[in-house]
Amino acid sequence: MSVYRFLPLFISSLGAVAFAQENQAIQEIIVSADFRQQSLAEIPGSVSIISNELIERRHARHLEEILLDAPNVNIASGSNRARFFQIRGIGERGQFAEPLNSSVGVMIDQVDYSGAGNAALLYDVEQVEVLMGPQGTRYGSNALAGLINIKTRDPQTENGFGMQVEAADYASHSLGAYVTGPLSETLQYRLSGLISESDGFSTNLNLDRPTNQRQENMLRGKLSWQASETVNLDLSLSRLELDNGYDAFSLDNTRDTLSDQPGVDRLDSQALSANLSIDSFAPARLEIITGFSDSDIVYGYDEDWTYTGFHPFEYSSTDYYFRDRDTASTELRLISKDDGLLFNDSTNWIVGLYRLQQEVSLRRAYTYLPTDFTSQYEIERLAVFAESNTSLNSNWSFDIGLRLEQFDATYTDSTALNFMPDESLSGGKLALNYHTADAGLFYLSAARGYKAGGFNTDGSLDADLREFDSEELWNYEIGYKGSHLNDTLQAQIALFYMDREEVQIASSTTRLRPDMSTEFIDYTGNAAEGSNYGLELSGNWQLQNDLSFFASAGLLKSKYANFINSAGDDLSGREQAHAPSYQFSVGTEYFFSSSLSINLNVQGKDRFYYSDSHNLQSEAYALLNASLNWQLDDWRISLWGRNLTDKDYFVRGYYFGNDPRDGYTAKAYTQFGEPRRVGLSLSADF
Repeated sequence: MSVYRFLPLFISSLGAVAFAQENQAIQEIIVSADFRQQSLAEIPGSVSIISNELIERRHARHLEEILLDAPNVNIASGSNRARFFQIRGIGERGQFAEPLNSSVGVMIDQVDYSGAGNAALLYDVEQVEVLMGPQGTRYGSNALAGLINIKTRDPQTENGFGMQVEAADYASHSLGAYVTGPLSETLQYRLSGLISESDGFSTNLNLDRPTNQRQENMLRGKLSWQASETVNLDLSLSRLELDNGYDAFSLDNTRDTLSDQPGVDRLDSQALSANLSIDSFAPARLEIITGFSDSDIVYGYDEDWTYTGFHPFEYSSTDYYFRDRDTASTELRLISKDDGLLFNDSTNWIVGLYRLQQEVSLRRAYTYLPTDFTSQYEIERLAVFAESNTSLNSNWSFDIGLRLEQFDATYTDSTALNFMPDESLSGGKLALNYHTADAGLFYLSAARGYKAGGFNTDGSLDADLREFDSEELWNYEIGYKGSHLNDTLQAQIALFYMDREEVQIASSTTRLRPDMSTEFIDYTGNAAEGSNYGLELSGNWQLQNDLSFFASAGLLKSKYANFINSAGDDLSGREQAHAPSYQFSVGTEYFFSSSLSINLNVQGKDRFYYSDSHNLQSEAYALLNASLNWQLDDWRISLWGRNLTDKDYFVRGYYFGNDPRDGYTAKAYTQFGEPRRVGLSLSADF
């Protein structure tokens, strides 16, 4: 599908808005990831909001099932859940032995889950916020390409209870429930939990059973305490148990696998966050935000994809990575109030301090290692930041932001390898804003992002490949966002250009073992330069009281300059991996009556390169999703389906030899995306 065939559809839909009559206004959206938690319409940058209503319409139970509604966001998952994401063509696809800083940050209730996106379950979530482009002032080195912020529902001042029961094909079923209310006049609570299971989407013919199973359990508790008129404390405590299979690849490129030791993709995590707000000072409000998490992460797979005896020389291999990751962060913010405004009350401001400590212990159990490989990686990030907004007059204002960060790390492993990198890094932004009389916003901005350098730990790599440099990025953007037609239409558009220096690239190489099997080696390198530029559109229209329309589209062009890959190929001018040139999501919701509605959605993307180490590409695809919903008082019944045409599409691909039947000849191997899913959901809110 050509992008030029899609654009007329998007534009013509805009014109249809003119026929709206007696429409309901679309509610204002508040972005919690912003320092001041201000309205989406006031933020000079491209931001996509995925609301709880959209999550429920789509019956998404994990972030990966809804994220394509954000323009220029890509994921690489099929059998296992996505742990990494790409925004505007920038981001990682996986992690093995080496330490890694994420290009796309993931925050869940103020806790940093970057690189562990499989934690992003969506039950009892208020909204998902996707901030496009570098967030150098707010989040520093873990948000080079952008940030995904997940905010769960807060406690309520009135008693409430809800539940959700769901059954779907592939023996999928889940049960979720929440309860909320006041414990006193100043203290409210919320408890929520989820139990979910599925057989997965493939069959292991060797073991004669379904494979790639999913078991995802969650328990969360939240407290909100108004200690006084000026002091508030919010607490969140969560427990996650995710035990999913990983049996993704077949020698015949089908969903039928032959592994005798199917892999796992497991996350066990406990997290605590606290937000203390003190409003006792006249000039400014003090916020103290802390987050802690203790996560056990297991990732492993059957490297030969078959059973003992299939390969010659009895080749049989597994590769498992066991990580213990502890993260602790503290942030102090002083946020100006009316009495603290500067320069004739024209300028509000924010200053703050940030500290993050992270310890990651790794044990790798690999068939071809004489003993398990172990490593210890410790990070400390210290940052100071400031941001201001100055009003020039009733229409014009400008923003200035700056962040200075000191990055220190220590690495040791069982091969006696030692690294102690330290860097001074900086980021920030400038934005010029024009506020229209009807509350629209035009903006022009420049933002600088950064990502710390690192090192590769595989001892078989050449010395010049053992370390890689930090990456720097400048994002230039012009955009508009606003509401029209009595607030029944919300739309935003952004044009951006990203100039990248010392681009960090996930690369790979292969090596033959003495038994002629292939060892696959991943590592990170640098390209001298790169550029990513494009367009983002999104809109939400309440056409009539019974008819609404929503759409998003992203156009992207990416390329490298001065880059030779691991195979010696000059990739200068080639598109970057996992950067489709277009992406779209178009949908509508229609109410036949006050209780019966239908939701239709089509989402798709262009082809993209799987890797920078070979020339394999995915195919362009479009997926049809739908749901039929019946509301009766407090009860809701939904019949839903995703990928209703059962389109075969692919999300990851590799090029190497692993099949003894053709003499281990190098060829393409691909991983399937989610097949057709159909389910029935019953929910209630009291």
